[in-house]
Amino acid sequence: MTEIDSAQFDSAVSEAIARVRADVAALHSELVRYGLIVWTGGNVSGRVPGADLFVIKPSGVSYDDLAPENMILCDLDGNVVPGSVGSERSPSSDTAAHAYVYRHMPEVGGVVHTHSTYAVAWAARGEEIPCVVTAMADEFGGPIPIGPFAIIGDDSIGRGIVETLRGHRSRGVLMQNHGPFTIGSSAKDAVKAAVMLEDVARTVHIAKQAGPLIPIPQEAIDSLYNRYQNVYGQSTDDRR
Repeated sequence: MTEIDSAQFDSAVSEAIARVRADVAALHSELVRYGLIVWTGGNVSGRVPGADLFVIKPSGVSYDDLAPENMILCDLDGNVVPGSVGSERSPSSDTAAHAYVYRHMPEVGGVVHTHSTYAVAWAARGEEIPCVVTAMADEFGGPIPIGPFAIIGDDSIGRGIVETLRGHRSRGVLMQNHGPFTIGSSAKDAVKAAVMLEDVARTVHIAKQAGPLIPIPQEAIDSLYNRYQNVYGQSTDDRR
């Protein structure tokens, strides 16, 4: 955290901003590692605990050049915080969508958008991914739904994400003709959901080409989801 940021916020918020900047910058490398993005497309954002703020990547900057100091600090209306570190850059073109999600889903601590190949292919067909493998039941609690077609640039995509995911167990949505967005309790959690979404999108696509899919009964989906979310692993952080 530089003096400019520190001067604007109390020490606790300044420290939280610094942590989220570092986390969000580092997590973009996971999108590259798992082959979820092309060129400078895609983005990770993270909510700042204790403040109506979030951090997101700058627009059009190479992933190799991303660092905590060039992450963009925004308020929940998607406005860049004046005088904050990196404020001379333009934020991601998806900033308005992320901001809308944070405003309307206070439980969300992280948002991710990718252009991962198989998920985008499902989105191009406007087809939800059916819950036919146990990993989907575990992670998403059912099918991965399709959101409406929306043009980038304002909060239309954000509205579609919220309308589709509010009250839905899935932490991922396929925006029609666009691609996947995932949410999580933190930026890391949302990145995990993005990785898992592409994995099941690929698996189910391959299975569909070979023959009819066998759906998992709803009671089994419910049982698998409850076990994974509430029993499996050592803690919530370890599960996610």
